[in-house]
Amino acid sequence: MSEHPPIDTFVPHSARVWNYWLGGKDNYPVDQEAGEAFLKVFPGMAQGARASRAFLGRTVRYLAREVGIRGFLDIGTGLPTADNTHEVAQVFAPDSRIVYVDNDPLVLAHARALMRGTEQGATEYLHADLREPERILESAAGTLDLDRPVALMLMGILGHVADHDEARDLVRRLMDPLPSGSFLTINDGTNVHSAANVEAHEQYNQSGGTPYVQRSPEEIAAFFEGLELVEPGVVSVTRWRYEENGFGVPPEVDGYGGVARKP
Repeated sequence: MSEHPPIDTFVPHSARVWNYWLGGKDNYPVDQEAGEAFLKVFPGMAQGARASRAFLGRTVRYLAREVGIRGFLDIGTGLPTADNTHEVAQVFAPDSRIVYVDNDPLVLAHARALMRGTEQGATEYLHADLREPERILESAAGTLDLDRPVALMLMGILGHVADHDEARDLVRRLMDPLPSGSFLTINDGTNVHSAANVEAHEQYNQSGGTPYVQRSPEEIAAFFEGLELVEPGVVSVTRWRYEENGFGVPPEVDGYGGVARKP
């Protein structure tokens, strides 16, 4: 990791824009401008980003505490913020082992921050692209025991693969080599609750950054084909095993996700 690829500060990057929406500091003026332009069209995006992060926390807690998963492969991790996968998992299982994967040079620059975990467990970072599933699995095997069930985390990353069949193939190539009892967790943007959200995405996709394709809940559900969905299935991320707080059912957002077990 000594040779960092160049960071393009003149074109917005989705990971940095996402970091801006979450209140992070690891972004550049071009990302802030793109993020603000998006929010002018669809102000609810910042809330959606936080709902997505909360979904990650709930799913990792479920997998580490209730299921007993000890290996996590988090592809498209993005920039480190609060409640990263290893921070959540190692609270409940200090011996958890996590491999983060991303292709953003700025994430690579922050890899050391990502790798601060417990002494009992392990955290590692791999600079690679989602479209390299075989390379990812081969490298991850240096940290994760891939003969034991692991959790594959694909959070907000599949929308960057425009072709739906290609995206499904990538998921299959990642899941097929994993043992029975492994889990797949997906969260991605949908296009069903807000026309403003769809318009904002269309404008962002013309900004020069890597395009992001919103899908229907049914298309997201198709990524889980052949797996056993955990209740409540594929739902808006705010409604996946949400925590009761006396304010009723949380409102839906344009981000759907689910967790499923490989038989």
